[in-house]
Amino acid sequence: MTPEALAALWRERRPAGPPVAHTFRTAYPDRWVRFHSLPESKRHPATEAEYAIVLDRYNTVLDALFAGGDVLVVTMDWSSTPDGPAGRPSPRRELHPGGVRWWTESDLDDPDPEFHTHTRLYADRRGWERGCVDALLRAVADEALVEVFLTDPDLRRIHHPYDGGADVVLTTSAERDALRSRHSAWLSTHPSGC
Repeated sequence: MTPEALAALWRERRPAGPPVAHTFRTAYPDRWVRFHSLPESKRHPATEAEYAIVLDRYNTVLDALFAGGDVLVVTMDWSSTPDGPAGRPSPRRELHPGGVRWWTESDLDDPDPEFHTHTRLYADRRGWERGCVDALLRAVADEALVEVFLTDPDLRRIHHPYDGGADVVLTTSAERDALRSRHSAWLSTHPSGC
């Protein structure tokens, strides 16, 4: 799939907004669920045992969403110019070397061009197998990478890991509810689900 075809598919299938991962929760509230990656909603792993829990939880949900199929792995960087160097150092390039730039979302709201930002998204397609993105997921858990997400090639299901958990968007509310029930111990106790 070319970057242009992927962008066109996103606009067709996901008209609620651009593929900016932190917006998925509000764009798809009726199909969204958040899972915490550590017991008691602990945000950051501090030991190898805690990293093992984080990776197991991420991979368990990813298996439920994508087992037996392909995934698009999406990473992000940003810059103050559309094609300039990344605005903050990140291991994105090393951890996602096959990522092809397919989308730039520019924020030009501020009248001062010094404060314009250009979020650039990179994607690649690969067969899903448990553990195939563990290095990326570990970087996410450490906040070395942000705005990462995985989706099926038809953009029906989305998994957005972040430091402390993952936002998941399913195809229907019923599918969301079933996944939420299977992993209820990983849910927040906050009434909003956050």
